[in-house]
Amino acid sequence: MPILTKEEAKALLTKVLSYSKADECEVNINGSDGGNIRYARNSVNTSGAISTTSLVVSSSFGKKSGVATINEYDDASLEKVVRRSEELAKLAPENPEYMPFLPQQEYGPESPTFSPVTAKVGPKERADAVAQSLQVSKDAKLNAAGFLENSMGYSAMMNSKGLFAYNTSTDLAFNITMRTSDGKGSGYATRGYTDFSKLNAGKDTAVAAKKAVASVTAKAIEPGKYTVILEPTAVAVMLENIFFDMDARQADEGRSFMSKPGGKTRLGEQLVDPRVNIMSDPWNKELPGATWSGDGRAQQKVNWIEKGVVKNLYTSRYWAAKTNIKPIPFPGGLIMEGGTKTLEELIKGTEKGILVTRLWYIRTVDPQTLLLTGLTRDGTFYIENGEIKFPVKNFRFNESPVIMLNNLDEMGIPERTVSAESNANYLLPPLKIRDFTFTSLSDAV
Repeated sequence: MPILTKEEAKALLTKVLSYSKADECEVNINGSDGGNIRYARNSVNTSGAISTTSLVVSSSFGKKSGVATINEYDDASLEKVVRRSEELAKLAPENPEYMPFLPQQEYGPESPTFSPVTAKVGPKERADAVAQSLQVSKDAKLNAAGFLENSMGYSAMMNSKGLFAYNTSTDLAFNITMRTSDGKGSGYATRGYTDFSKLNAGKDTAVAAKKAVASVTAKAIEPGKYTVILEPTAVAVMLENIFFDMDARQADEGRSFMSKPGGKTRLGEQLVDPRVNIMSDPWNKELPGATWSGDGRAQQKVNWIEKGVVKNLYTSRYWAAKTNIKPIPFPGGLIMEGGTKTLEELIKGTEKGILVTRLWYIRTVDPQTLLLTGLTRDGTFYIENGEIKFPVKNFRFNESPVIMLNNLDEMGIPERTVSAESNANYLLPPLKIRDFTFTSLSDAV
């Protein structure tokens, strides 16, 4: 199904609502078109296109709700899905946490989530980008495995109280892993953009290739506490664990690291280094997001951590009403302010330390302190007197991102990156951290 314009989406949702006999009704529709190329061992093995669409109807009678979904949009099917949601609502038990639907909200100016350049990308543009990547790999006599995907989509919602919201977006995701022929060296790079023209697959592949070649002769060094420089990809998987736990209800109920004894939370507390500022902003040009959340609430620029102090927690409308706090929705992106130094300049200013390209296989050891464990991979290097001296074998680490941000030495220039764990996009700087805890060695590359 083609991407619906704002007017087309509004007309369709208005028609669906006209069939409703419920006390309240809400309709959501979304769709996307995109394509991808996957390659391994220096050759493309899949190329595909994906087109999806769905319409979701939620009907309520009092505190009883039912939800039905469909992807056929003729009049008979639309009326049928409304009737089905109403039938389910009448059969459902009352929801003690039910919240009435919202009236029309103010969403502010449109966010730059849509790029016409990305919307026009087809098989040729994807193939050309991958060809650049493969050429770098072949010239370096390495093996490349990568994935390139782009999409454009829309989402809209309307309810019986007059709320209407609409958004279009485009997205690009690229990742590349380079391996030496003997399997001893590995390098990695990943990028995410709204605008396809910002992608330089050849340049990113060259970075991964350099790390793969340089990491072949990795040496084992003793685990322990080291100064580390975490590239943004590694920073992402640590910081998102803080962010995913900044839910007000979990904190109030004692179920997260944001909880304190006696039912109190860390809201307003100095949590990390005063230089740490973490926010979300749907109008950020490098990491734009929708101006409305899934339940219709308006998204705003929010300071989550300001000068190291926890300023806000996100929450459901129900919990906000129950506890009399501001109902801030979960945002679409995470931004951390940084410094002015490049990654290379951070390295030059390091007497002794370890450069970490990527962290993966992250698991929680202690939820109350947010202690995490995981492994380095795809390029880990020893730094001495401002230079990368030699590659080192990978480590297992045990570290809390809260402790990590209290051991902050320096921050570099933020860049958009993609989490290897959640696939979420972030705008984060490389971080220089002291006393990062490596507990053992790993044989993985």
